[in-house]
Amino acid sequence: MSDIRFTYVPGDGIGPEVGAAANNVLHAMAEKYGHELKIDKHLIGGAAIDAMGTPLPANTLASCQETGAILLGAVGGPKWDHLKGADRPELGSLLPLRKELNLYTNIRPAKPHPALMDNIPLRPEYLQGVDFIVVRELTGGIYFGKKGRDNLGAYDECRYSEAEVKRIAVKAFELARTRRKKVTSVDKSNVLETSRLWREVVIKTAEDYPDVELEHLLVDAMTMHMLTRGQEFDVILTENMFGDILTDEASVLCGSMGVIPSASLSDGKVGMYEPIHGSAPDIAGQGKANPLAMILSASWMLRTSFGLDDEANAIDAAVDAALSGGHTTGDLGGSLSTSDVGNWIGEYVRG
Repeated sequence: MSDIRFTYVPGDGIGPEVGAAANNVLHAMAEKYGHELKIDKHLIGGAAIDAMGTPLPANTLASCQETGAILLGAVGGPKWDHLKGADRPELGSLLPLRKELNLYTNIRPAKPHPALMDNIPLRPEYLQGVDFIVVRELTGGIYFGKKGRDNLGAYDECRYSEAEVKRIAVKAFELARTRRKKVTSVDKSNVLETSRLWREVVIKTAEDYPDVELEHLLVDAMTMHMLTRGQEFDVILTENMFGDILTDEASVLCGSMGVIPSASLSDGKVGMYEPIHGSAPDIAGQGKANPLAMILSASWMLRTSFGLDDEANAIDAAVDAALSGGHTTGDLGGSLSTSDVGNWIGEYVRG
């Protein structure tokens, strides 16, 4: 028996509901494989503001730093939209967490599941063979630049160093070596100086990976090509804001944001795992939330932070079975509640 200790931050909206379903599945996995779960549960985002007056309490940050493995539900909602800057749930919790834990690599997969093809508003020929991963730089760029207002208006500085570009490029090339050996770097180098630096550093980094093909696309062109020739991409490398936009677009290729997990990684085994969807306050507390992305995020945590491939594979297989058999929430055509989906997948894992 081994311990699996992680920090669980359910957050806001549907976060606690999908989180409960994921933890149910994790308990089933622990029973089957003889592990002991040690879950450090803490507040974050709007829930933390309401209870403690700050979106990232000191004890939440300390737990994340100590465990190095974080399972996050969702953060934010209209209830806190009147707040400004770092007082907001997202700006005051997610960005500091990424910076403090050096979570500079965000990874999001895009691979349509056969059971969801009817959910995708594209012709089948655009979907066959789509299987790519977006590698997004997560701790630099415009989100972390100097911000403010003056008598002329407002400003947000976008800045990247060579070192920041180099380290995320290495992550992309290393990942491509485990897949189909192709990196597509996305920038806006015809306009932005940061993108010109980005392209120069990526080209230089590629010299160390002669076995990996490198191509460049401008971000505006990529928004079209991702949907019309997605089969041609393997690893897509891009900066923070472009990656934020492109990964939401990529969800169209998967049929639902509710089935896409993500991992925000540092060096070593430190990582934060979360679904790409938001807090969906309009359906919170109704049992309608789709927990599959959260469950797959938990699986990714097992694989990456704890090296438990068999356990992660068991959860992935259970999610696949749930999708194939229609054991899903209403957004995917099923009739189960959020907790029912978690229970079904948990029982499948137990065997």
